Amino acid sequence: MLPVAPFLKYITPTVITFIFLSCSQQVATQYTPLKTIKHAGPDYSNLKYWAAHPLKVDPSDSVPIPLHSIPGDTSADVFFIHPTTFTGKNEIHLTNAPLEDEFINNKTDRSSILYQASIFNASCKVYAPRYRQAYLQMYYEKDSTTRQNAFDFAYNDVRAAFQYYLDSLNHGRPIIIASHSQGTTHAKKLIKEFFEDKPLRSQLVCAYLVGMPVEKNFYTSIPPCQDSLSTGCITSWRTYRNGYLKNGVSNEDTSLITTNPVTWTPGTEVATRDLHKGAILYKFNSIAEHPNSTVVAGNALWISKPKFKGGVFYFQKNYHIGDFNLFYLNVREDVARRIRIYQQKPNHNIE
Repeated sequence: MLPVAPFLKYITPTVITFIFLSCSQQVATQYTPLKTIKHAGPDYSNLKYWAAHPLKVDPSDSVPIPLHSIPGDTSADVFFIHPTTFTGKNEIHLTNAPLEDEFINNKTDRSSILYQASIFNASCKVYAPRYRQAYLQMYYEKDSTTRQNAFDFAYNDVRAAFQYYLDSLNHGRPIIIASHSQGTTHAKKLIKEFFEDKPLRSQLVCAYLVGMPVEKNFYTSIPPCQDSLSTGCITSWRTYRNGYLKNGVSNEDTSLITTNPVTWTPGTEVATRDLHKGAILYKFNSIAEHPNSTVVAGNALWISKPKFKGGVFYFQKNYHIGDFNLFYLNVREDVARRIRIYQQKPNHNIE
């Protein structure tokens, strides 16, 4: 059963502070499976089917100006699966996004690829496939067959992209899997298929499966990361402001993997503001330093109200769309650290 997406519909201008995604209200609509329309599948040997790729100039190459002087070492790869950006009007009621939709592609590039995938560019070659993502409303679709077919259709593209990446691009390099929201829906399945109890697990540095529930017992051989020194493990979090308890978010239920992206532990100690290195908000070239404290409680990450210019007018408590970029600097440093640790291990043994 697919998890319920923790989206909100933002109606204030300040939403853009955390990049834009929005949801639609549940409506009784008959959706048309994209597979019934003649849309050719992606040929991942063609760069146009990649939102990010080392051989093209794209927003994942962007580095915030304050970080320009920090050297990088792209000795690993990140396979990044972007979140839902097929969220707006859907007049022909498609279950999945056409690859040729330039509006959706541009939205993907200017939001997720810029503000999320770019986090990894100091330490990784960034690969992010375009895929025929499920329409946002599919998370709320009552017909289970329509819903499952939409997500399976999208996953088949993600799977094909990853298989092409393995066959033609990886060449045995260390791998990071990173994803957000719908991307995590697919990444969970991808890791299960390609890494769980498979030889490829030895190449897994870490998986950042963010913005969707990841059950602690979902994998039998790939554990949650216990600290900032672990490799071959899973990190995951969903971000809410203190006091938000809605839609399956609990400070009691501990069945989900929940990592504090400031301390990189699942522990319940509070990480104070001074430990939070910085966020990248709407102004990509400006770092919001020490914006908030963080703590893990139950199945979610809880934060104090972030301090940033204009933040006094920001009242939302669901920070889903900021899950990554709210912790931009901490994640960026963590990626580099885990790759170094992975490379120092004899035969890249996993702990």
